[in-house]
Amino acid sequence: MRDVKVGNNCLLYPLVSIREECEIGNNVIIHNGAVIGSDGFGFAPFQGRFHKIPQIGKVIIEDDVEIGANSTIDRAMMGKTIIKKGAKLDNLIQIAHNVEVGESTVMAAQSGISGSTKIGHHVMIGGQVGTVGHIKVGDHVQIGAQSGVHKSIPDNEIIFGSPARPIMRTKRIEAVLNQLPELSKRVREMENLLEKLSKKK
Repeated sequence: MRDVKVGNNCLLYPLVSIREECEIGNNVIIHNGAVIGSDGFGFAPFQGRFHKIPQIGKVIIEDDVEIGANSTIDRAMMGKTIIKKGAKLDNLIQIAHNVEVGESTVMAAQSGISGSTKIGHHVMIGGQVGTVGHIKVGDHVQIGAQSGVHKSIPDNEIIFGSPARPIMRTKRIEAVLNQLPELSKRVREMENLLEKLSKKK
């Protein structure tokens, strides 16, 4: 669309859409059906209805980025949504308005990044990860598949689960959860025993 800028040596496959004023750097690959610069999901409740907030920002995709098929990167409400140099996005990814994805970050399919979230550089995000908005994910973070990220994450953490926690803590919790049926049975047996003892008194 109007006022789009596309750099050198880019490969845009069929059915890619690039909306107005978006900027694509050099050596960028965008696969079939991806949409760059669609409106961000912004609505304000008023008198029982949701009213659309104009999305007047843009998307900037820096050099050496690859974006998978049918992914969507929303334009900023104001300012810019930015995918930084060397980032690689898999198929079916949703990047909301005003998000920043850091350099050389990789993100697997079906992940969704909520509005105004800042992702650091060299981050690894597994498939089907979801984040809340307005948080910061530090540099060199690793997020396991299907994790739900509900708060900011410091640099160099490895997290997993929903809600996402440091991975070793999540593994300990999972180990206890796997024992719950046996623990529940033992509690019932102890309750029955205590009930019988109290009746004897």
